[in-house]
Amino acid sequence: MNTQLTKEEIRDIVVSSLPELMESDLTIRHLILKITKDKYAEREQTEDRIERLLAELKKDREEQSKKWDEQDKKWHENHQLLLDQMAEIKSMKSRHESSIGALGARWGLYTEESFRSGLATILQDSFQVKVERYLDYDYDGKVFGRPEQIEMDVIISNGRLILVEIKSSMDKAQLYSFWRKAQFYQEKHERKAHRLIVIAPWVDEKARAAAEEIGIEIFSHADEVHG
Repeated sequence: MNTQLTKEEIRDIVVSSLPELMESDLTIRHLILKITKDKYAEREQTEDRIERLLAELKKDREEQSKKWDEQDKKWHENHQLLLDQMAEIKSMKSRHESSIGALGARWGLYTEESFRSGLATILQDSFQVKVERYLDYDYDGKVFGRPEQIEMDVIISNGRLILVEIKSSMDKAQLYSFWRKAQFYQEKHERKAHRLIVIAPWVDEKARAAAEEIGIEIFSHADEVHG
């Protein structure tokens, strides 16, 4: 009688007996682990590969985030540059228009009042405050040597009093008239002005020299004035 086992029968015996042998026989267990070691990665190796993969993913994410931050920064810088250029163009336009307006006022094409009103609007935008037109009457003739109406612009910002004269042109005599009007205002209202300002595209050199002596600031355009 032939008792030789077939390969299938041997396989079935191994499959059914191997789990128990792995538990009870250390020699067989070590042998099986040695045989399968090269086929499957050990747990530590697998964890190391996972850690390296996660580190690479983190690095890629940080690099992408950095690139986005740089792009966002460039966008904001370009946007600000555009805004600055637009502001400069607007400033140049307003200066050009005020110069043309001053020329027209000198030649009689525009009234001095319309020119003053235009520059007062620009001045309000620069200061972010309201420019008030001050009207009074000098009965004693302190300003012009005879009774006369007094006109000038007044700004009160954060408790600070600023007296302003806006004209298309300014000579030395007109400068001193403004200085006397400022004195009239301060004496009548018992309040000292923090600044005296003249805004005029054309100012006589003698007037500039006198302004420096008596403490009057002169600006060619309204947007040159700083708080």
